[in-house]
Amino acid sequence: MQHELTTHVDLLNDRGELNEKGWARRLVATYNRERIAASWLRIKEWDYYCVLTPKYGVAMTISDIGYLANISVTWLDFVNRTQVTEAIMKPFTRGSLNLPRTSETGDIAYKDSRIDMRFTRNPASRVLTLDFPGFDHGKGIKGSLRLDQDPTLESMVILTPFEHAPKAFYYNQKVNCMPATGTITVGGVDHVFDPQTSAGVLDWGRGVWPYRNTWYWGSGSGIVDGHSFGFNIGYGFGDTSAASENVIFWDSRVHKFDRIEFQIPPDSFVKPWKFVSSDGRFDMDFEPILDRHAKTDIGVIKTVQHQVFGRFTGDVVLDDGTRVHLDHFLGFAEKVLNEW
Repeated sequence: MQHELTTHVDLLNDRGELNEKGWARRLVATYNRERIAASWLRIKEWDYYCVLTPKYGVAMTISDIGYLANISVTWLDFVNRTQVTEAIMKPFTRGSLNLPRTSETGDIAYKDSRIDMRFTRNPASRVLTLDFPGFDHGKGIKGSLRLDQDPTLESMVILTPFEHAPKAFYYNQKVNCMPATGTITVGGVDHVFDPQTSAGVLDWGRGVWPYRNTWYWGSGSGIVDGHSFGFNIGYGFGDTSAASENVIFWDSRVHKFDRIEFQIPPDSFVKPWKFVSSDGRFDMDFEPILDRHAKTDIGVIKTVQHQVFGRFTGDVVLDDGTRVHLDHFLGFAEKVLNEW
């Protein structure tokens, strides 16, 4: 049920299908985009960063989903329980943003008269720079963050097919537990990110997606009992019979566990949630702080997003049986419906 890939492969065969299915600790497959056997409308590629502190946070996305590019910024205020999200759209990009085929090398940049956003990869860090003068009715947001990435840091990588769609796939990496250093200025007010209390995650996604899907994703990064700690949980990203994407990060190492269930209150996303794994290794209560809710409905394109930020309390179990307790650990969990 948890097939780990350890040797290097080409991601796709000559028919545009996955050569291997399962999970890995690093990018073990070459994303050979030229072998994709699907319409450009179905190709979805993105780099998403979310960096959180106890009081505030920022998220930045550069994505090319075929029929448009989406360049978005979210500012999160956990004290006042507010958020602002704004996006720049560029239609019919058809992959022209040329997002790198690996997360390990290559830079990404998008600039026009409204926004300048750059993700720069250095040997031991990632640097996010942003200048968006019109953000939040002209208040503006700008700054730079450095996310330190230890070369020994393991990540969650998954190679996932989609049922009844042999040419569809999802190649995804989550890099958690990257300490953040820098300043983001919002409306003229500086917000400092201290590596002792700030951490970021990268969601690196490349794939061919079916038109309709619903996914669940949760993530957290920080320090527990003096150790670097994080987690990635989720499902709905395809046929995960070969492996789930559920992992715990502890001192740069991945600890794999099985299935997870998001128990979301049916009447409100801001009521307490519950998370339970099939093997008992992730048992968590979740107290929401704010719901970053977004809805788009323009004919054939529809998205309904609930990305809920809050605090996790409960226990996780490492591979050696060690139990780790979390007490109001900051993170997020989301449910997203896409018709795209």
